[in-house]
Amino acid sequence: MNIYVGNLPYSTSPEQLRAMFEAYGTVESSFVVTDKFTGRSRGFGFVEMRNEEEARAATDAMNGMQLNGRALVVNEARPREERPRRDMRSRDNSGYRSTGFRQREHQNERF
Repeated sequence: MNIYVGNLPYSTSPEQLRAMFEAYGTVESSFVVTDKFTGRSRGFGFVEMRNEEEARAATDAMNGMQLNGRALVVNEARPREERPRRDMRSRDNSGYRSTGFRQREHQNERF
């Protein structure tokens, strides 16, 4: 079972996340999501536990648990929703669609 763990302190490492859940059973993997530009934690992660009963026990016990002054949000992870890919070629650096070349009204005037 894949478990979502939210409201994590930013200092939480994947190893610490794994250790918290190992008290309830065997952890297959643990992952803390980080910002791709800064490498800083985004405050949530995922834990994979093979045994469904152990995973439910961990989820029930840890949801709302305080960690460094933050109440954890722990529940079964939902499947990731497919999002349409954005075509970055049709946008300029400001994020707006480019309309192509436009002549200025007073392009031929000289000052």
